[in-house]
Amino acid sequence: MKAELKNYRQSPRKVRLVADVVRGKKVANALTELQFLGKRAALPFAKLISSAVANASHNHKVSVDSLVIKSVSVTKGPTLKRIKPRSRGMANRINKRTSTLKVELAVK
Repeated sequence: MKAELKNYRQSPRKVRLVADVVRGKKVANALTELQFLGKRAALPFAKLISSAVANASHNHKVSVDSLVIKSVSVTKGPTLKRIKPRSRGMANRINKRTSTLKVELAVK
């Protein structure tokens, strides 16, 4: 009963703030909290949890009410490296970071 989102274009540091909010909660409570959370990563997390619930109900025939978020992990994905021109012919590096989100559900 897992779901994974790869190459999400936001830094892992910011996404972990949302992951800490939902870790260990019931699925219904987590989705409600994500709905009112003022972070950009809340919507992809809600979709990811909904995907994990769909996987659980389709593959394992488990009711949604008994599901709990067992583990949430946010790891760093590949970094897109870009260059910003600066004065006197110099250039600064811009790192556009990506994240990999993983959600695992369990029956309580």
